[in-house]
Amino acid sequence: MESKPVSSPNEIRQSVDLFLSHWKLLLFCCVVALFLGYTYLRYTTYQYSASATIKIRDEKQSQKLETNGESSGKGLFSDGTNKIKDEIETIQSRTLIENVVKELKLNIRCFAEGSIKEREIYSNPPVKLSFFANDSVIYNVDTTLYIKVKSPTQFLAFKNEGKSLIDRDEQKGKSYEFGSRIKTGFGDIVLIPNVGKHAPIVGSNLKISISSVRNIVNSYQQKIKVSTETGSSVIKLDLKDSNSYKAADILNQLIEEYNKDVLLDKEAVVKSTSDFINNRLLQVSSELEKVDFTAEELQQKNNLTALSSQADLNLQTGQHIQSQIATTANSIQMISYLEEEISSDKPSDLLPEVGIGDSNTSQVIKKNNELVAERDRLLKNSTDKNPTVIQLNNQIASLKTNLQNSLKNIKATSQLTLSNLNRENSRIQGRLYSAPTKERQFKDIKRQQDIKESLFLYLLEKKEESAIRLGMYAPTAKIVDRAYSSHSPIAPNTMIVYIASLIFGMGVPIAFIYIADLLNTKLYRKEDLMAILNIPYLGDIPKSSKKQQLVKKVDYSPKAEAFRIVKSNIDFMLRNIKGRSKKIFITSTIPQEGKSHTSTNLASSIAYAGKSVLLIETDIRVPKILDYLGLENQQQGLSDYIADTSLKPEDVVIKHKDNKFLDIISSGTIPPNPSELLMNDRVEELFNHFDTKYDYIIADTSAVGIVSDTLLISHLADMFVYVVSVDKIDKRLLKHVAEPLYREERLPKMTMLLNGVKIGRKGYGGYGYGYGYGNNPLKKKKWYQFGKS
Repeated sequence: MESKPVSSPNEIRQSVDLFLSHWKLLLFCCVVALFLGYTYLRYTTYQYSASATIKIRDEKQSQKLETNGESSGKGLFSDGTNKIKDEIETIQSRTLIENVVKELKLNIRCFAEGSIKEREIYSNPPVKLSFFANDSVIYNVDTTLYIKVKSPTQFLAFKNEGKSLIDRDEQKGKSYEFGSRIKTGFGDIVLIPNVGKHAPIVGSNLKISISSVRNIVNSYQQKIKVSTETGSSVIKLDLKDSNSYKAADILNQLIEEYNKDVLLDKEAVVKSTSDFINNRLLQVSSELEKVDFTAEELQQKNNLTALSSQADLNLQTGQHIQSQIATTANSIQMISYLEEEISSDKPSDLLPEVGIGDSNTSQVIKKNNELVAERDRLLKNSTDKNPTVIQLNNQIASLKTNLQNSLKNIKATSQLTLSNLNRENSRIQGRLYSAPTKERQFKDIKRQQDIKESLFLYLLEKKEESAIRLGMYAPTAKIVDRAYSSHSPIAPNTMIVYIASLIFGMGVPIAFIYIADLLNTKLYRKEDLMAILNIPYLGDIPKSSKKQQLVKKVDYSPKAEAFRIVKSNIDFMLRNIKGRSKKIFITSTIPQEGKSHTSTNLASSIAYAGKSVLLIETDIRVPKILDYLGLENQQQGLSDYIADTSLKPEDVVIKHKDNKFLDIISSGTIPPNPSELLMNDRVEELFNHFDTKYDYIIADTSAVGIVSDTLLISHLADMFVYVVSVDKIDKRLLKHVAEPLYREERLPKMTMLLNGVKIGRKGYGGYGYGYGYGNNPLKKKKWYQFGKS
């Protein structure tokens, strides 16, 4: 398996140099991106976070440990976790959040408008809005009021036209007095200004937004996050809002509304019991009053002031039996009351928690009330189709059925006991037959009086117990931590925004440069050239300024050094030529690739080395050599020599005034038929004439990819230098033109020369042609350059 090629350090460095060559663009984009990030942070709406922690009290927590079977069957913390989930759903219910919105008036918000963004004023707004319409109407209103404070007592009101107050014409505003009644489509309103340091500022622009409670509830139902750990009874509430104080107030109010809701559920059970006891008290009080009146009437009529003595034993026995009769009758009466309560068609399924002397029955009643309370709480946020509600209704019905059967059995037993007690009492009373009849009648009435009085006292006791229990109820949610906010924005994060801006500012231009480089088909370095052409490489010439187009005699620049290296390479390749001149032809694919520049500088560099050089300008279409050398354009040149047979080769030679080893033959007069002219035999005669008189003959030829002029004289050359300009020629065109010429050997000893190499742009980084010696090795170094090679 072949391994994936890894980029060499040189390729990585070249990529880095490519990006660094555009450092101005990168710096500009980074500055712009950072400015955009600053603008975003300056005008965006910040988000703040508030959190609160509560603990749910478990009032029915068992006092005994579960067995292994119970624990494995239900799972550890099973019941507690389900209860906590139910409480979380209750806390997030629309009912509680709606109560919070109405209590804090979150549907009415006041904003101070600025030139770009608006700022909500939550605490102590400058104006207060009052309504004459009902709350049911106000809670469904969606509108916006725009006002401009003109004075401490006046303001301008504007219609909602979908634009800020900054863009409004004051002439379109309607003037009102603060405190005056304003008519609107949803009812009359009154704006009351705040006082003191919170009073409205004259000239300020205010926007009062009135939203429907439904929309606000939907918004906060999504924003409020309630979470807990598995098996824990601690609940954490989180809220993110544009105002930290508002977020904290909302969470605190939500906890308060939750506790109110739980207390109302508990109070409903106590109220049901209290209403039952009060109704029975009225009935028993009326019956007791009748019995007392009968006893009083009997005593007055029969003049009974004292009872005769009876035998102690019979009397004590009779009193004991009568006490049992009273207790049994009381129990039967309470059972009847409960049976009536269970059979009644009242809207609530709650049962009075009154004792009838049976602990199991009391537990069943208490369990029934707990199930009813739990079902009613679920119905607040659900429907009677909820499976949990249906299950609870079935359990309540089953408990009532069992309770009725139990009460029937208890009542039958009590009635049988009462019958036995009455028979025993009759037997005892039979022994007292000698007692006066009137006294016996009075005792019967007294017995009824005692029963009614005992029942009345019992009901009073239960009423007091209910009142005490109501006062002992505590909120279910214990506040562990009240809502807290650090008042520091959590979004947007300043550091992240600036980092993202910097990444964006660098990423976009880098991506653009990278993509542009991928789509670029130009050449920039030796490797690019060698990748498409397998042609001998002569060297490369670095790009120089336009002020220094020619090399000098004493020149330590990278450009001069590059031409010296090219000369050395040429000498090596033409080392077998001796006794005659070395004829070097310079060409390129298209014009303006630097062949004239290369020809002139190569000839100058060789001439400065003390070698005689003849520079011939065979490009008679677009001559440039004389311009490079700064020489005056003479009329006679190569084209004149070819056309005029009377001219001798020496007649067209120009001596360089500053370089005695350099002679030039210019192109001469530009002819109408350059190709036909170059086919003349006098061209070859010219080269042969100077073959032994110069060490080097350098010919600047036409672009081989455009015209055929160069191919007409190519057989006269010992070597062809094919100039390729950096960032000029397309790779595809170069391959299409140069490769066939080399393969078919139409250009003798064809070599490639890369011209205009740039430092950084896929070039040679910071290397260059000075080999570290600089432009002038004799120049004294600065103090900070000591120690550098």
